[in-house]
Amino acid sequence: MIKSFLLRVLALMKKEFITIWNDPKSRGIIIMMPIMQLLIFSNAVTMEVKNIDTVVLDHSQSVESRELLSRFENSNRFRNFYYVENEKEFQKKLDTQEVQIGINIPNDFSRGIKSKKGTNVLVISDGRQTNSAAIGAGYATQIIAGYNSELTGNTGTQINPTVRNWFNPNLEYKWYILTVIVALLSLVSTLILTALSIARERELGTFDQLIVSPLSSFEILLGKSIPPLIIAMSLTMIMVGIVIAFFHVPFNGSIILFFVSILISLMAIVGVGLFISAICNTQQQAILSVMTFMMPAVLLSGFISPIEDMPVFLQYITYLNPVRFFMVLSRGIFLKGMGLEDIAINIIPLIIIAIITLSLAARTFKRKLG
Repeated sequence: MIKSFLLRVLALMKKEFITIWNDPKSRGIIIMMPIMQLLIFSNAVTMEVKNIDTVVLDHSQSVESRELLSRFENSNRFRNFYYVENEKEFQKKLDTQEVQIGINIPNDFSRGIKSKKGTNVLVISDGRQTNSAAIGAGYATQIIAGYNSELTGNTGTQINPTVRNWFNPNLEYKWYILTVIVALLSLVSTLILTALSIARERELGTFDQLIVSPLSSFEILLGKSIPPLIIAMSLTMIMVGIVIAFFHVPFNGSIILFFVSILISLMAIVGVGLFISAICNTQQQAILSVMTFMMPAVLLSGFISPIEDMPVFLQYITYLNPVRFFMVLSRGIFLKGMGLEDIAINIIPLIIIAIITLSLAARTFKRKLG
């Protein structure tokens, strides 16, 4: 029984691979388009930052340090401030991307100002968000320079801001954009392929043959799901190779955890694609539905602007968006070497979304068969 089940599913998978490969449009979409977009977007996409969340470690706890921090708090460039007690908490806020900027004030801050020997303020930016890091560090140094001018009357420098960029020391913009684009293109490829699969059968008039075949609805969905997953995973490996070999972006994490994250993310997207395919009668309808889903999914993923800058109700909606979590995983594993605990925090929502979307797709497909 298991053998016949596997043979039926493998036969359908073989048919699906042949259909995709024999269709010139599908070949162009799944092979040429992702690689072309990878090369174009890496140079063309730009972003803007509006608000900045900040973690503060004030070792000085002096009147002067509080005066400086009040300049940050009264600035419209900064929004949320998290005051921590030690270096571990300070690092965790930056590691988990809760903040974009860190301000570390040393013990001798007040003494250095009063003695006129000068002192340093360490400004740390999250280099994974290249644009936000550069702009945020620029705002921070402007505020520090303004406070310094108030103290010295433009006659000297008593406070010297030292800027460090974690996870991307030279703020290479391509490091950020390429790791995000790999995630986006793998998701888009999977979504398009799965959305077209059943709709193509209906448009070509072969859907009725599938219905009367010995295949159950579960076997049909399984046979339609696995080929896009295999193709998308293969393309992702190729794109990761291109990013590492030709763009020299360092891969600091676990390659196994990276591809496990991709697989789970793609499973969530497969459910969305199959649901779209089940309700659409033509490939044109499926493509339009894909575009309708992908635009808000990308906008609500944190790719264009930080999620923290969005209205509160939209921030809650982003928890239903698999692209959001995969963005964090892709950047974090690639550039930082994200640990297992942080990966699990983002993978668990993806697993829940995958279960929901795949169940919804299966239910819709069965209803259509009935």
